[in-house]
Amino acid sequence: MPASGCARAWPPNWIPLSSAAKAPARTAGTGQPQGRGSSGEQFAIGLLDAAVESMGGQRRDGQDEMVRQVVRSIQTGDHLLVQAGTGTGKSLAYLIPLIAHALQSNKPSLVSTATLALQAQIVSRDLPRLLASIAGMLPRPVKVALVKGRSNYVCRHKLQGGFPSEEPSEGQLFALGEDTSVVHPAGVSSGPGSQLGREVVRLRDWAEETETGDRDELTPGVSDRAWRQVSVTSMECLGAQKCPLALECFSELAKARGAEADVIVTNHAMLAISAFEGLAVLPEYDVVVVDEAHELLDRVTGAVSGQLSVQMIHVAASSARKNTGISAEALNSAATYLEAAIEGAPSGLLVSGLNEAQLTALDQARDACRAALSDSKADSGTAADGGRQMARSRITLILELAERLLVAREAGEVVWISRPSGFTPQQGYSPPDESAPALINIAPLSVAGRLRDGLFADHTVVLTSATLAIGAAFDPAAAGLGLLGPGAPSWTGADVGSPFDYPKQGMLYVAAHLAKPERGTSAEQLDELEALILASGGGALCLFSSRRAAEDAAEALRPRLDVDVLCQGESSMAALVKQFAAEPDTCLFGTMSLWQGVDVQGASCRLVVIDRIPFPRPDDPLMTARSRAVAKAGGNGFMSVSATHAAIRLAQGAGRLIRSSTDRGVVAVLDSRLATARYGGFLRAALPPFWPTTDRALVMSALQRLRPDKESAR
Repeated sequence: MPASGCARAWPPNWIPLSSAAKAPARTAGTGQPQGRGSSGEQFAIGLLDAAVESMGGQRRDGQDEMVRQVVRSIQTGDHLLVQAGTGTGKSLAYLIPLIAHALQSNKPSLVSTATLALQAQIVSRDLPRLLASIAGMLPRPVKVALVKGRSNYVCRHKLQGGFPSEEPSEGQLFALGEDTSVVHPAGVSSGPGSQLGREVVRLRDWAEETETGDRDELTPGVSDRAWRQVSVTSMECLGAQKCPLALECFSELAKARGAEADVIVTNHAMLAISAFEGLAVLPEYDVVVVDEAHELLDRVTGAVSGQLSVQMIHVAASSARKNTGISAEALNSAATYLEAAIEGAPSGLLVSGLNEAQLTALDQARDACRAALSDSKADSGTAADGGRQMARSRITLILELAERLLVAREAGEVVWISRPSGFTPQQGYSPPDESAPALINIAPLSVAGRLRDGLFADHTVVLTSATLAIGAAFDPAAAGLGLLGPGAPSWTGADVGSPFDYPKQGMLYVAAHLAKPERGTSAEQLDELEALILASGGGALCLFSSRRAAEDAAEALRPRLDVDVLCQGESSMAALVKQFAAEPDTCLFGTMSLWQGVDVQGASCRLVVIDRIPFPRPDDPLMTARSRAVAKAGGNGFMSVSATHAAIRLAQGAGRLIRSSTDRGVVAVLDSRLATARYGGFLRAALPPFWPTTDRALVMSALQRLRPDKESAR
């Protein structure tokens, strides 16, 4: 795809991947091609060698193999699941084939990530360094674009008063796009002298300077509440055809850059919206690499899940009356009817679905929304109105949710009732108040079919992660993604390994003498944790199943230890990790958000402790429904859903230990079931191949030898 009039000639060794000899066919899921080598592979390996040499790196067999696997996938169109252990350098291994392909394709290639951290790393570090190192081997410069959802960008029209300010009142459970888990203390003012007011003033000043309008480029950041004052969701947006500032719109400019790009970096939620809802949020593409692929199922499910409350309908009614002048009586009546229908409904999975009264109430809400949308249409020729659009977007969202809920059983969707839970620092999360207003939730029982039709049918997909297979088996991951069963597309699974020598660098200690964990952290577990930290002299990353467990353990052990203990929530995550990495004897206690993305090399992280096997909560409605569906089909619901979920999370946690070839340490699991339960072997198969033991004395001795003071004395 050389640009018209491009002066640079194609290098003599440039071989477009799609025109190279195609790799031989292979059996789906075997991971073993029936032949090896192609000119496209050789060229990609040449690019890799040049990049590694330029960056001062070392050649890695796993990285070479991953490049070859990705090239073959692009050439044949077969999908690829590739597990690349820590230290492989997987981003280079997939970016090089993507770049080579995109430069001769008439469509861009995509990279999708689960986390903003990896997204930023690829755009700000990995791609610039790679492109600089191989520029002389490419026919022209490579264009890269970052594409996010519209609400990630400042809205210029809103800044200039094009939308009404409709900050939710205190205690209100609904604002379009709002995270209702964030508690806003009563009495917080939004005036210019308040914290919120100061943040909004700073946002307005920043909006005059920024070139991208991207929230992630704002340092320091602002609260979600402040950001809502200067941004709009995709439903609230007037659209490029109607907005008077469309030519200056940050989101539209980002989309335009994406349309001209060779490589686009985005996220799993955008990928899901593009695949499932048919919205043009991404340019048309032919190849996509899904990094952090172990998160794809959950992120996709989250992107297409919905939540409806009585308060949402009341707010939509108020907004419609205020901004469009229509009568809101039918909407308010529907809200009152729905409130009566769900009042007292216990939180949890609705095994039999919604009852007759609830369905009738939803039917009334649907009709009221249809009438309101009809009545609130603007006259032809009327100027675009941000307030009208905001009101109509809220009504549209409720209409779509009501329609989904009314046909949930036939559509194979899961419905459950929930109520907000509270969080108090030093006390943790409090259980939901059953007397609080109920929320109706809906999510797909499975996204496998929708992924097969919306993602895999028309694109070549490469899925990669350090934790994608359990043992040598990719089937658990493939099944959830729609790659197994009748009509499944062809795919290959490959594990390219890790350059680390796990049996020599790390030990896996299971405290088999402890009793099976019950609710909370037991005194015996705390004693074991204390002994481990005393033996190691600190340097422990301690991962807990709940925020409350982490805080309770930190509070209990601080008086018993002579090392500093940091705890999640006491500062920003970045600040905590930075201090933990800088102080070899400091310990860091936290929960699930620490299980991924913490990359601390050296003696500062010589001990990783996991309090219990990270099974999903037994009352998780969606997991429960999926387990029941597997069992109904004749499978093992626990192993297919709960155990598989736990295996991947456990592998992610254990993977925090060895981050370089010189790291040494111990992963300690304070859950005896990993050694004694029948499913223990299944879970252990997902972990890096550490040297396993249940010998407590042996582990304590090893930890004492790993103390920095002991290491320096040797």
